[in-house]
Amino acid sequence: MSTTKAPGYSDDVELVRAAVEIVIPVFNEEADLEPNIRHLRQYLDTRFPLATVVTIADNASTDDTWVAAQRLAQTIPGVRAVHLDEKGRGRAVRYVWERSDALVVAYMDVDLSTGLDALLPLVAPLLSGHAEMAIGTRLAPGARVERGYKRGFISRCYNLILHVALGSSFSDAQCGFKAVRTDVARAVLPLVDDNGWFFDTEMLMIADNSGLRIHEVAVDWTDDPDSRVDVVRTAAGDLRGVLRLMRAGTRRRRRAAPVRYRPAPLPVLTGSAIGEAVR
Repeated sequence: MSTTKAPGYSDDVELVRAAVEIVIPVFNEEADLEPNIRHLRQYLDTRFPLATVVTIADNASTDDTWVAAQRLAQTIPGVRAVHLDEKGRGRAVRYVWERSDALVVAYMDVDLSTGLDALLPLVAPLLSGHAEMAIGTRLAPGARVERGYKRGFISRCYNLILHVALGSSFSDAQCGFKAVRTDVARAVLPLVDDNGWFFDTEMLMIADNSGLRIHEVAVDWTDDPDSRVDVVRTAAGDLRGVLRLMRAGTRRRRRAAPVRYRPAPLPVLTGSAIGEAVR
């Protein structure tokens, strides 16, 4: 396995090539970080059939999140940590994805609101060559969601706005559970301007405009009552992002966006785990 070093990563941690690299962007999450990372790593080691690495991406936390992240990276195999001096979930995800040596890059929220059994169905179509990008969705048939009315209403309104204003074809832009082929990420990310919460939407719109295949997985999702997300402020920022894309004329036009992407050959996974995942 190849190993490298990258600026900003915790000391004495090798970057090991894996099939999937999962980024956990965090800001002031010292209380929940350790138990949730341990739970995730245990799930991956005992129930997930592919080689993975988990990267904690601390974006300018002001508490002891970075201390906790370093401790986890030094004591748990398959966990790494990187620190960024500037805030922004999109910035943290972008930093790790651009430097990843994995075949597929993913990210999920540190609260693990999304059921982890959806992870294999999320990445399987990417590794088998049936899609370029995959997203979890709380708004498709088969999803099981536990959350308050306010958040659910805002989410549905936002995705309706995307469909009407920008012609989006995907159902849930904001679910913190996404994966991309790494070669696709390298083609799309330079076109994404936002480094905050709108990062997801802009990335998806660029992919949608370009005719890239976006696979959707209905997920089990439980709202985190202690979430650090300011729903109103985030919604306002997302709407500003939508207006920016509207002014730029970014509406869905199949294969019209400037994504210069040629599919790279990936190992064909034909084992029973992949076969079950894509059924």
